[in-house]
Amino acid sequence: MADFTNLKKEFSEVSNFLIALGDEKRQAIIIRLLEDRACQGVRVNELTATTNLSRPAVSHHLKILKEAKIIDYRSEGTKNFYYLTHETAEINKLQKLLGDVTQIIAEVN
Repeated sequence: MADFTNLKKEFSEVSNFLIALGDEKRQAIIIRLLEDRACQGVRVNELTATTNLSRPAVSHHLKILKEAKIIDYRSEGTKNFYYLTHETAEINKLQKLLGDVTQIIAEVN
């Protein structure tokens, strides 16, 4: 029998991560950061061009992505460079959740 209490907890633990991934503009930001093969980081002005959003709107999306532990940044003087974090804890939680859901579905069939 499936442990739905644990499943509910798993969903709760990844909800902010899923919300961060669910927005098309944030997806565009993530893709742009993935394109930065040198991992030097991307500045906000580059992301405004990619997303056709204002600087404040891009900053808002970056804040959500940072809180979800998807991105991080480094500062050089007054310039911030954003990049994808190498932290995979949230991705691992999502993979576990999907594996548990898949297992429950397989048990039903």
